[in-house]
Amino acid sequence: MAGGAGTDSGVGTDSGVGTDSGVADARTTAQLRGTRSRLLRQVALFGPAFVAAVAYVDPGNVAANITAGARYGFLLVWVLVAANIVAMLIQYQSAKLGIVTGRSLPAILGERLSRRRRLAFWVQAEIVAIATDLAEVLGGAIALQLLFDLPLVVGGVIVGVISTLVLLLQNPRRQRVFESVIVTLLAIIVVGFLAGLFVNPPAAADVAGGLVPRLQGPETVLLAASMLGATVMPHAIYVHSALVIDRYGVTRTETRRRRLLRATRWDVALALVVAGAVNIALLLLAAENLRGKEGTDTIEGAYHAVADAMGPGMATAFAVGLLASGLAATSVGSSAGAAIMDGLLEKRIPLLVRRLVTLLPALAVLWIGVDPTWALVVSQVVLSFGIPFAIIPLGRLTADRSLMGPFADSWPLRIAAGVASVAIVILNLALIVLVFTGT
Repeated sequence: MAGGAGTDSGVGTDSGVGTDSGVADARTTAQLRGTRSRLLRQVALFGPAFVAAVAYVDPGNVAANITAGARYGFLLVWVLVAANIVAMLIQYQSAKLGIVTGRSLPAILGERLSRRRRLAFWVQAEIVAIATDLAEVLGGAIALQLLFDLPLVVGGVIVGVISTLVLLLQNPRRQRVFESVIVTLLAIIVVGFLAGLFVNPPAAADVAGGLVPRLQGPETVLLAASMLGATVMPHAIYVHSALVIDRYGVTRTETRRRRLLRATRWDVALALVVAGAVNIALLLLAAENLRGKEGTDTIEGAYHAVADAMGPGMATAFAVGLLASGLAATSVGSSAGAAIMDGLLEKRIPLLVRRLVTLLPALAVLWIGVDPTWALVVSQVVLSFGIPFAIIPLGRLTADRSLMGPFADSWPLRIAAGVASVAIVILNLALIVLVFTGT
C-alpha cells in the first residue's frame, strides 16, 4: 500500500510538472507568435518614409558632401548629423499630418491661403521642385557620361524618360510597386556609395573630431547651407504627407491612426538612418581619399580619384550608385511636384505637363554647358532657402489642436521643431549676407 501510494504520488507529480511545463511552453510559443505577427504587421506598413528618404541621397547630396570632404576633410560631419536628426523630426511631422487629416501639406495650405498667397506659395515651391529636378537629372546625366561616355544632354533626356516611366507606377492601386522600385534603387545607392568606405575606412578619431560644431570662413557657411538643403529637403516634406495617403488611404478611426503612427515612427527612423549613413559615408570617403587632390571637389574628379585610389571596380560602383540616385530621386521629386501642383493650384495637371515643368530647366542647364557639380551645389542652396516655407507651416499645422485633435504635437516636439526652424532661418540669413557682401 505504501509503495502503491508512493507510485501514485510520483506519477501524479510527474504528470503535473509535465502539464505545467507544456502549458508554459504553449503560452511562450503563442506569445512569440503574437509578437512576430505584430512585428510583421508593423513592417508591412513600412514604405512611405523609404520613398521620401531617397530625396536625402540624391546627386545634390553627392556633390555637396564630396565637395565638403575634399576641401575641408572631416570638418562638417556634424552638419550632416544635426541635419539628419532634424530631418527625422520633420518627416515624422509630415507623415503624421497626412495620416491624421487625410490631406497633404500642400492641399491644407491651398485650403487656408487666399488665392494670391496660394499662388505666391506655389511659385516658391515650384522653384524648389525645379532646383530638385536640376540636381537629380544632372547627377544621372553625369553618371551615364562616366559609365558610357554619353553627352550630358543625352544622358539628361534618358534620365527624364526613365524617371517618368517610374512615376507612372505611382497611384493608389500600384503604390506598393512604386515603393518596391524606389526601395530597390535605394539599395543600389547604399551599396554603391558605402562600398568604397569599407575598402579604406577613416580613423575613428578623425570622424569624432568632425562631430564638434565649428566653421572655417564664409565658404564653409555656403557648404553647410548646401548640405542642409541637400539633407532636409523641402519637396520631401511636401511629398511625405501625400505618400502616406496614397499608401494607407484616408484613416477615419483613432485606433488605426495610432497604429499607423507607431509604424511611421519606425519607418522614418530606419529610413533616415540609412540615408544619413550614406551621406556621412560620402563625406568620409572624400575626406579620407580625396582631400588635397586636384579636381576631386567635383563628381567627375571624385570618380577618377576613386578609380586611381581603389580601382575601377569601386569607381564603377560609385557611378552606378550615382545613376540610381538620379533615377530614384527625380521620380520622387516629380511626385512631390504633382502633390504641390494639385494642392496649391487646386486642379489636376496632366502628368506630362507636370514633368516638363521641372525637367526642361534641367535640360537647358545641360545644353548651356554650366559646370555640373557647381550647378548641383547651387541647387542645394536654393533648396535650403525653401526649407523654412515648408517646415514653419508644417510645425504650425501639426501643433494645431483644432486640426490634429489628440494627435497635435506635444510641447517638447513643438520646442524641438521651433529650434530647428530658427536655426535654419538664421543660416539662410547668414548665407544671404555672404552672397550680397561677397565676404
